Amino acid sequence: MTDITIFTARAIHTMEPSLPHATAIAVRQTDDGQAQILEVGTLESLQPWMRRHPHTIDERFADKVIMPGFIDPHLHPSMAAVILPMQFITALAWDLPWENVPATKSHEAYLERLADLANTDSEEAFFTWGYHRNWHGDITRKQLDEACPERPVVVWHRSFHEVILNSAALEHFGLNNNEVGAHPQIKLEDGLFYENGLRLAINALNPVIMSPEKFGLGMQRLKQVAHFGGHTLLGDMGIGIFNFEMEWQAALGFFNTDDTPFRVHYTPNMLALAHDGDYARVEAEMAAYPDLNTDKLFFTDHAKLFTDGAFFSQLMMVGQPGYLDGHEGEWMMVPERFEEAARLLWLKGYKVHVHCTGDMGLELALDTLEKLQDEKPRFNHRFTIEHFGLSTPEQVHRMASLGAIASVNVYYLHELSEIYARDAIGEERAYSMARLGTLKRNCIPFALHSDYTMAPALPLNSAWVAATRENEAGKIVGEGECVPIYDALKAITLDAAYVLGLENEVGSLRAGKRADFTVLEQDPFEVGAQGLRDIPIWGTVFNGVPHPIEKP
Repeated sequence: MTDITIFTARAIHTMEPSLPHATAIAVRQTDDGQAQILEVGTLESLQPWMRRHPHTIDERFADKVIMPGFIDPHLHPSMAAVILPMQFITALAWDLPWENVPATKSHEAYLERLADLANTDSEEAFFTWGYHRNWHGDITRKQLDEACPERPVVVWHRSFHEVILNSAALEHFGLNNNEVGAHPQIKLEDGLFYENGLRLAINALNPVIMSPEKFGLGMQRLKQVAHFGGHTLLGDMGIGIFNFEMEWQAALGFFNTDDTPFRVHYTPNMLALAHDGDYARVEAEMAAYPDLNTDKLFFTDHAKLFTDGAFFSQLMMVGQPGYLDGHEGEWMMVPERFEEAARLLWLKGYKVHVHCTGDMGLELALDTLEKLQDEKPRFNHRFTIEHFGLSTPEQVHRMASLGAIASVNVYYLHELSEIYARDAIGEERAYSMARLGTLKRNCIPFALHSDYTMAPALPLNSAWVAATRENEAGKIVGEGECVPIYDALKAITLDAAYVLGLENEVGSLRAGKRADFTVLEQDPFEVGAQGLRDIPIWGTVFNGVPHPIEKP
């Protein structure tokens, strides 16, 4: 046996009910190079190990708090790598490792900040992300031309589902022609490309946004973001969104390295991979993906499907009484095709994750799950509702009866509940987004995720929203859907591991699990719900090795 390292701390919260609190944790390296927890307890209770084996007591965390390594079970490294090199101009402030982005909340303030940032001597195209119509009003090609007349400017919507280009950018990227203007989801006079029209724009923008320099910078920044949030495990919930081989090779180059203090679990995006509609072909390819696994990057038996459209774009499918303005949402997979793909995955034994944002998207997922359970009953199937934006209490009860679980973007509530109450769906439904309390009352396991960059990759911030339900206007909304601090923290540790099927390896601190911890400067149970998002993170212990966060 190799030498044992014993880390001591002011407090250790194990997330294990049988031994919830400790002050010392013993770790050793196994023969395969993985660090394993031997025992959690106190220096006194660890004496049987200490008397028998060489050991070192590491007291660097004596005044700190140790928790299981934080887990984000749903983000998008490749999408983040495209966005992170861009200049953020966002309605809410963003805390990034390299800068603090101020809040920009009005139409006038947006155009003013855009002009300040873009009007430089650079001839390169200027890319910015974070524009949202509900905050910033309608931004058109004409307005961009007035704000930035010379430099090519590309404004990427907060949802990632649309872009707006000024005249200089349209000319620079060869998009100012009649063929482009004839597309039904392109408004060339406004410089707007959305949904399928966005694909035409992306094809022209790809030489820049997917260049080794830009994409490489984005991947490096994502590594910083992940560590900055205290993560030791990420879930790429949908590899293949751009190009599977390119995304995997980029992951090998940037994440499969000695200096990466986290692992990444990959779930294939069946909608993107089956662009020709051949789900059987894609499933056969997916079956071989685990052969690609490394120690840090790996596939298991998970796959992702989609029902309705983007929450930030108000394209979720909403049941009666619908949207305030009467518009309708969109299906990302029409119901018949969704059921076809879900059946294939179900019969092959996959753990199916379903992107659902509106209550009608959730209804489609549950109708399909009920059919599949009738056809071939499965236990412990981990059919996971991803995002879980709008729902009804009856649907949550139905989820429980069918064995479904949830991975929730609770940040929707913080950023969008106030403006959606006013401009989209009314107060009752807007304030009951992300019904975590109802999930808990129905005994449904749930995780919290960022869907980065749809929310900051800051697990303690997500836990704060879950425990307080405070929106950006400072209101406590849907108070009955708050959950206790313990459940909010469990949703970024043990239950997040459960969603990924990895609860036997990570998510809590006990004998036999991986030695992955997050180290905090304050105790979450002492600061209370309101203090969660402000707790400084020292860093992590990954695979038994401490990794402090580098301060800017």
